[in-house]
Amino acid sequence: MDTQASQRIDKWLWYARVTKSRTLAQKLSVSGHVRVNKVKISAAKHPIKKGDVLTIALPRRTMILKVLELGTRRGPAPEAQLLYEDLSPPPPPKPKVAHGERERGSGRPTKRERRKMIHFMNVKENDSD
Repeated sequence: MDTQASQRIDKWLWYARVTKSRTLAQKLSVSGHVRVNKVKISAAKHPIKKGDVLTIALPRRTMILKVLELGTRRGPAPEAQLLYEDLSPPPPPKPKVAHGERERGSGRPTKRERRKMIHFMNVKENDSD
């Protein structure tokens, strides 16, 4: 039987390696970016237990984690991944671009594109004479 029925959410987020430090986990919890079973929390001391579903809004993605275990320490990443089941939807696929092509205006031109531009400019100058 577990001696610990619940755990502070900030501690669990740190143990599960969702955040890099306990302080960041506290800030994330207080900022309103964390939901426990669809209820927005506003305190780092909010208790969580096995079976809870956390929705965490991070800057670049949203994580949906089901708590499988309560942590006892911040261990290596493989150990931290045993604390939760990731229910997050997969990221949308990136659009595939043909080899040598890219979206217009997305950085410097390639060598091939520069040669085409120079050729075009030379042809255009010769035509205007």
